[in-house]
Amino acid sequence: MATQRDYYEVLGVPRDAADADIKKAYRDLARRLHPDVVGDGEKAAAEARFKEINEAYVVLSDPHKRSQYDRFGTVEARADFGGFPFGEAGFGDIFDAFFGGAVQRRPGPARGADLRYDLAISFDDVLRGAEREITYRYLGRCDVCNGRGTADDAAPARCTECGGTGQVRSARNTMLGQFVSTSICSRCGGEGTVVKNPCKACRGRGRREQKRALSVHVPAGVENSMRLRYAGMGEAGERGGPSGDLYVLVSVRPHDVFEREGPNLRCETEVSFTQAALGARLEIEALDGLVHVDIPAGAQHGSVFRVGGRGLPRVRGSGRGDLFVEIRVSVPTKLTRKQRELLEAFAHAGGENVEEKKFAKKDREAFGS
Repeated sequence: MATQRDYYEVLGVPRDAADADIKKAYRDLARRLHPDVVGDGEKAAAEARFKEINEAYVVLSDPHKRSQYDRFGTVEARADFGGFPFGEAGFGDIFDAFFGGAVQRRPGPARGADLRYDLAISFDDVLRGAEREITYRYLGRCDVCNGRGTADDAAPARCTECGGTGQVRSARNTMLGQFVSTSICSRCGGEGTVVKNPCKACRGRGRREQKRALSVHVPAGVENSMRLRYAGMGEAGERGGPSGDLYVLVSVRPHDVFEREGPNLRCETEVSFTQAALGARLEIEALDGLVHVDIPAGAQHGSVFRVGGRGLPRVRGSGRGDLFVEIRVSVPTKLTRKQRELLEAFAHAGGENVEEKKFAKKDREAFGS
């Protein structure tokens, strides 16, 4: 499998590049490497390269994905469009880059990204519910500038590069005539305004990485892969937009004894063949204490017995599930002389033919008889 190239290297920008620089680098590469503007003999290589720069742009242009990539070195980037991964750039953006279509500014404050936290719990937590303290990192509103992005109270000034429109137009003469293209302003990143005195803590972005501690309530009976939503506890929105949500994904660790089937529990226990034949009362250690299981005479290997109300709570509804106990009949591998004689007599009484073993002196001494 080919090694994935570094996304910053693909776009030719440093790791601390501003959003506007990433957009500008992507646009320049897209115009030069689009498969429709190269010769027929170069299309295959151009398509491969174009896929690569689109994938890099999808990740690095998204604050949440970029944060994940910087932290872990990988992130899901592809978003197929008819077999060609234009991603978040979209086919319209590529068309506009070549034929001068209007580039739209992002409308208003953008909502922050949702976050996911994986939480592993035990069967005891499912039985009783639990409170867990978790900590996680997120892009939060800068507490130095309160999300304004400025180091003072001055409002952002109109961008002189685009005149406040967030777009710049450029003309290009080709053999087919003059083409006029519209692109997002590289100076203001399409905002139409620039911060003259950016906040040093967040570099004018209004957000920076922070750490948060949160108490998570795990309800009794929670099911594996259930999501717990905490509204507004995700990443802060851009330009004062609302925060995203935090989703805590619960996974229940396997138990050494019990298997779960919804609110019900299953387990196995061994019984001797005499207990199975004559019947017995078993004492089983359930999740919340001892239970008694009555085994009737003549119980067969693999028989299952139900103990009502000793399973797990129902997360939706009331009451608890049941505990199902499967018996495994155990056959001894060694018998004393007395045990063998008794079993031979039992077999003869039932008309069975068994091999009678004659005990030598040394055998009798071994069994203490």
